Amino acid sequence: MGACAIAALSTAATAETLTIATVNNGDMIRMQGYTDNFTEKTGHTVEWVTLEENVLRQRVTTDISTKGGAFDIMTIGMYETPIWGANGWLVPLDGLSEEYDVGDILPAMSGGLSHDGTLYAAPFYGESSMIMYRTDLMEAAGMEMPDAPTWDFIGEAARAMTDRDNEINGICLRGKAGWGEGGAFITAMSNSFGARWFDMDWNAQFDTQPWADTLNFYVNLMNDAGPPGYATNGFNENLSLFQQGKCGMWIDATVAASFVTNPDDSTVADKVGFALAPDTGLGKRSNWLWAWALAIPAGTQKEDAAKEFIEWATSKEYIELVAENEGWANVPPGARASLYENPNYQEVPFAQKTLDSILSADPNDSTVEPSPYVGIQFAAIPEFAGIATEVSQEFSAVYAGQQTVEEALAKAQALTNDAMEAAGYR
Repeated sequence: MGACAIAALSTAATAETLTIATVNNGDMIRMQGYTDNFTEKTGHTVEWVTLEENVLRQRVTTDISTKGGAFDIMTIGMYETPIWGANGWLVPLDGLSEEYDVGDILPAMSGGLSHDGTLYAAPFYGESSMIMYRTDLMEAAGMEMPDAPTWDFIGEAARAMTDRDNEINGICLRGKAGWGEGGAFITAMSNSFGARWFDMDWNAQFDTQPWADTLNFYVNLMNDAGPPGYATNGFNENLSLFQQGKCGMWIDATVAASFVTNPDDSTVADKVGFALAPDTGLGKRSNWLWAWALAIPAGTQKEDAAKEFIEWATSKEYIELVAENEGWANVPPGARASLYENPNYQEVPFAQKTLDSILSADPNDSTVEPSPYVGIQFAAIPEFAGIATEVSQEFSAVYAGQQTVEEALAKAQALTNDAMEAAGYR
């Protein structure tokens, strides 16, 4: 939205200081560097609370569920937004200005951030997941990455690219505990192996062959071709490894593409290719759908100023501000249709693959067998975050060599069924 429009919004209000909780991802750090632009336009100032992903989720969930009032704006995602909106915990984002153009938000993003047709959070960026790989190492291995590879191909290529003597791991994948960290990755991966969290009667499915196949494939692959200590690696840890040239492949958020191809940060910026997340031939790829979005907790005394900030940070004009200063490759991706219609952005090498990945992810049809939940890397029920965090801890213990795949799946089956029974699903 233009400067005049924002200024007009501010004339009736006194200047406020907004406290914003956000995640320590690169695009959010970049946004903080442009906050002066917002302050110049509106007079409002901003205090940032920047947290690691698991900590952010814990802090904002505790604050909003207890009406703590610590934040005026929270960075949340597609899991929390519809649930919290239904609970009345968030301010509806209606009445946004015409210049903001809500209709430009990609339907995949606005749909996942709404409840009963009302938008409760605005996407700062949207993402799916895809393969980022070293073109030079793939060539040296005598292999060629398909546009839409299978997990078998990924396993073969990862082992071929591994060079332990030179600290090159064929593949880097999340193993870190947390429902939105390693838990998100293994769940999305499991979809492509034919697994699901629950059957149609809400019975846990960790005692099924597809889950055993998923976890065994992952553990064998990472033990053969992954980095040491992968059990504690999440998005940021793997990003750092890839940028240092220590990963042949990395399957993770599409938003990472701008960071691995930025020569200021990445030692392999000119040697990166992209492909769709892998499958096993069962009709589901292992990509997810997510948005890091800005929402206003109900009860804030600064609702008008908070809406102004959200309009500024998720606007077309903010995208142009970043593009002007840092180039089109570095703008927040995946949120607005107009970005993908922009000829400047169409020249960015990962733009189309990102859009293809987002459009191919269907939260209403994410599993091979029918499932009773909406969501790809999560099940959109209030109990999921707690259950999946515990399950991910059991899986990470396998990755660290502390228990077997069979032991972890048995524990996951029991704790999930116990929790669902206690919650009245079974």
